[in-house]
Amino acid sequence: MDHFNHTWSQSFILAGLTPSGTLQPLAFLGTLCIYLLTLAGNILIIILVQADSGLSTPMYFFISVLSFLELWYISTTVPTLLHTMLHGCSPISSTMCFLQLYVFHSLGMTECYLLGVMALDRHLAICRPLHYHALMSRRVQLWLAGAPWVAGFSAALVPVSLTATLPFCLKEVAHYFCDLAPLMRLACVHTGWHAWAHGAVIGVATGCNFVIILGLYGGILKAVLKLPSAASRSKAFSTCSSHITVVALFFASAFTVYVGSPGSQTKSTDKIIALIYALFTPFLNPIIYTLRNKEVKEAVRRVTERIRTVLREP
Repeated sequence: MDHFNHTWSQSFILAGLTPSGTLQPLAFLGTLCIYLLTLAGNILIIILVQADSGLSTPMYFFISVLSFLELWYISTTVPTLLHTMLHGCSPISSTMCFLQLYVFHSLGMTECYLLGVMALDRHLAICRPLHYHALMSRRVQLWLAGAPWVAGFSAALVPVSLTATLPFCLKEVAHYFCDLAPLMRLACVHTGWHAWAHGAVIGVATGCNFVIILGLYGGILKAVLKLPSAASRSKAFSTCSSHITVVALFFASAFTVYVGSPGSQTKSTDKIIALIYALFTPFLNPIIYTLRNKEVKEAVRRVTERIRTVLREP
């Protein structure tokens, strides 16, 4: 592709996701409902953890941190998705485009590290129960909750910086937000080296965390199988089942999109997979942690009763 004047490069155009005909209003309403339910579900979890003493444990503290991350994560991409559904192509400045790219990948890598921290918490609770509260003090919880944010926002600088330095000969991003693969397709130069570097950085982050999580759950499985009764084994597994489900959703989508060449998928595949990890995964996480969790259901009941009592008072 020939190089030419790049005066237009101060902005991009997001092609978006615009279903045609009668599907457009249905797709918009469906996406809006999922977005609002996701916001409500994650906010509910944060409020419950703060308001109910029964959820004042390290496990639920980390779940509330994950919910906060999901709120920010879905708000990075879904508003632009809704805008393109309504109005079609949406202009975005190059600064905002690369900022969106940076925040999106920073949050994704932060979630990757946070899921590792949550696996460590479950490992200590089940394998070191007598020392768990001493090991997982409030200070340690805050440090473990903050470290993924520092690591995630630091690691994302590499792929975003490499992408931002590319010369672009096209301006229409075949996506509804600024992501690596759609932006790399607009470059005037061969992006094989950049794709390799992106895959290496993101692959190391996700791959290493995935191996660590597998190792931690291997230790959990070994400890649980040594428990004397089926009831105690079932209880131990139940505390991990929600987290395992969330881990499976996150890493399945992450490996599909980013491990290997970020530009290897087709444009339509990019959009479909993006809907899964940017819209449906944050939507499913609160459902997984509430509908499958008796303690959260009990907390909802207690908080609801307290609210009713306050409203009844003269």
